[in-house]
Amino acid sequence: MNSHPLKQLVSIPVIVAALGYFVDIYDLLLFSIVRRPSLLAMGVGPEELLSKGEFLLQVQMAGLLVGGLIWGIMGDKRGRLSVLFGSILLYSLANIANGFVTTVPQYAVLRFIAGIGLAGELGAGITLVSETLPTALRGYGTTLVATVGLMGAVLANYVAKTFDWQVAYFIGGGLGLLLLIARVSVFESGIFLKVKEQGVTRGNFLQLFNQRQRFVKFIGCILIGLPIWFVIGILVTFSPEFAEAMHITGIVAGDAVMYSYIGLAAGDMSSGLLSQLIRSRRKTVFMFILLTLVFILVYLYFPLSSALQFYIVCFLLGFGIGYWALFVTIAAEQFGTNLRSTVATTVPNFIRGTVIPLTLLFQLFRKDFGILTGALVVGLITIIIAFWALRLIDETFGRDLNFLEED
Repeated sequence: MNSHPLKQLVSIPVIVAALGYFVDIYDLLLFSIVRRPSLLAMGVGPEELLSKGEFLLQVQMAGLLVGGLIWGIMGDKRGRLSVLFGSILLYSLANIANGFVTTVPQYAVLRFIAGIGLAGELGAGITLVSETLPTALRGYGTTLVATVGLMGAVLANYVAKTFDWQVAYFIGGGLGLLLLIARVSVFESGIFLKVKEQGVTRGNFLQLFNQRQRFVKFIGCILIGLPIWFVIGILVTFSPEFAEAMHITGIVAGDAVMYSYIGLAAGDMSSGLLSQLIRSRRKTVFMFILLTLVFILVYLYFPLSSALQFYIVCFLLGFGIGYWALFVTIAAEQFGTNLRSTVATTVPNFIRGTVIPLTLLFQLFRKDFGILTGALVVGLITIIIAFWALRLIDETFGRDLNFLEED
């Protein structure tokens, strides 16, 4: 590979998208990390930490659902850059405001607003990178964005351990505002500008439903990601409660999040490189869903006896779900330029939003089967659905993205 394509791989759009996703992950996961200390500071009793935490997580994910629609449509109508600017401004200000909350209702409102803002970052960034890089480098570019971005979880955990939870929110919001300065130098996607000049209908969300094949692909893109947010939203977020059921002491949610996201970054790098090597997105996703199933079983039923072993399994869980960047890239590659941002932004946020029904299912099953078996039942449901959904999508490796979706 010559120096020219390598230079393109570390171009300004890729670097800024990676840094943007870094801050996005910091802010998205900060609630999971500071859930317990922040709720205790508001007077929530220890016996309510799980239920109140589930409620706030559901509210945040509802915001992501709403924001996914808003920013996705805006990305196709007004451009990828408008979404990158607007979303980061909203979630930065919302996270600063989170540091001032004193009640659970206030917390819920601001997590919802932050969720709306956080919804725009990844889809717009992946779309911009996919459209500005050559086909041969696209997989490497999106892998780089995800690998750098996911390390935001490590910083969030470090900051939360070093400062009070309020200061951790202030730092996250401040990082986002600083990132806006870097965004000034980013240029719009040439593919999008060409479509804009043609006067083609863009960002029509209903187009995803007016043709059966298009709708099936859209649903398939969403559902292959179910295991990812089952692992993050349930197994990792509520790791202290799972550890307690396993009679393991000393587990901190922030550490579980950090180790799982280090694994996720390693998995994303591995899945991205593997998909380039074997020239197949679908086969790579299949292998990583299978790995996820194995590591879920290890997490729930392997006789873990120490905090170190528990965190190692969190890392393995993260590695198994390390097809997140590939999942979003597949969504971006499935659809034409006039719907690409809509899909690439709604798909990851719809799958984040599935944490709402997944946590409700988890609540239902753990009443009858206990926390470990209840989680297993929900996890198996997500794995089965993901395998089925993988059959609904096209292989997109090497696809030329300069095409449109017809009305």
